[in-house]
Amino acid sequence: MTRGVKTLSFQAAVLVACALIISTVSAISRAAPAPAAAVSIDNFTFKAPLLTVKPGTTVTWTNGDDIPHTVVAKDGSFKSNVLDSGDRFSFTFAKPGQFGYFCSLHPHMTGTIVVKA
Repeated sequence: MTRGVKTLSFQAAVLVACALIISTVSAISRAAPAPAAAVSIDNFTFKAPLLTVKPGTTVTWTNGDDIPHTVVAKDGSFKSNVLDSGDRFSFTFAKPGQFGYFCSLHPHMTGTIVVKA
């Protein structure tokens, strides 16, 4: 009889562990993916020069021009390296605010990200 009790206790422990794993995996799979937004750089302009996003959104700029560009925040909060054709730069906006940016190689190229809760 002792062996039967030990087997039952072990089986119960395995069932509890399985239930915890399934619960955890289920919670992870239900988590919403981080929001994302895109800005293309083309013909010496930022396409979507004014973009409104929520906090936590990652914005990715992609250089579609055949010459280099940069993405630099006017307030210094983000700055890309020089982006050659096809290169990308991403930044996640954590807090609300208005973030103006420009290309340091071509300062007439400007844009604004507005982050609203």
